[in-house]
Amino acid sequence: MENGTYFYLMLFENLGYIRYAFFGLGFTLYCAIMLFNVLIMLAIFLERTLHQPMYILISCLSFNSVFGTAGFFPRALTDLLSDTHSISLEACVLQSVVIFTYAANEYTILMLMAFDRFAAISKPLQYHNIITPRFLIVSVGINVAYPMILLSIVGLLSTQLKMCGNKLFKVYCHNYEVVKLSCESTIINNVFGLLILITTVVIPLSLILYSYVKIIIVCQRSSSQFKGKAYQTCIPHIVVLLNFSIALISEVTLSRVVTLELPLWLSVFFSLGFLIIPPILNPLVYALNLPDIRKKIICLINPSR
Repeated sequence: MENGTYFYLMLFENLGYIRYAFFGLGFTLYCAIMLFNVLIMLAIFLERTLHQPMYILISCLSFNSVFGTAGFFPRALTDLLSDTHSISLEACVLQSVVIFTYAANEYTILMLMAFDRFAAISKPLQYHNIITPRFLIVSVGINVAYPMILLSIVGLLSTQLKMCGNKLFKVYCHNYEVVKLSCESTIINNVFGLLILITTVVIPLSLILYSYVKIIIVCQRSSSQFKGKAYQTCIPHIVVLLNFSIALISEVTLSRVVTLELPLWLSVFFSLGFLIIPPILNPLVYALNLPDIRKKIICLINPSR
């Protein structure tokens, strides 16, 4: 099979009239994700008192959710209403790069959030000297660009492979599933994949855990008032971290580890969890737990209040 071929997303086949129900559900979820995350970004952008590192990183998390879901929902919704479910190799690789750049960015942004809280709690007097605007811009820039560059290289490598199959049992393009269809050696692709896993998941997750352990140690030595305030700012980040980690682990396990036959609906649910659950729950977690964001969102929704 020559490069330039089309892949077929098999899970869209034979849905019958139920596809319209899936379309309605998907469209509603996408609108909710866009609305919630745009409200978070607008609240932080418009309220000058929220122009602080912690809130700026929260807005980066919301922007990343908008970016990642834009790589999935428009295409999936179109496929649900279409009678053909084919996608070119190049478009397939592009979708995979966007979706997994979102996944990698999520961990790197959460890593910066953990470091920000660690600096604020353990070194409050030096905080503004450590988390400077320059440091924040450079850190966000590097952590966003790095996974995108690596994943783009992996995507380009995938487009050079000779394919021996064209059926993807997914509702979105997954580079690992594309590589498995190749007739050629995929050692280079696998090495890059391992490098991406270590540098965008394992290392950030290790640094996140280290930061929160140090925060807990500092809090145990502090007053009850200090401890309560510290936990109040950290708990939303920890909830978001656990939420995303569980969803992503489910997807990775389903793709690479599990060999059992699962019901179709359960398989789709696990594979889409990291694309749907964090983007819709994260803004709710921050809006409900951080009063400054909640007040501004209420003002945006109801200016008369």
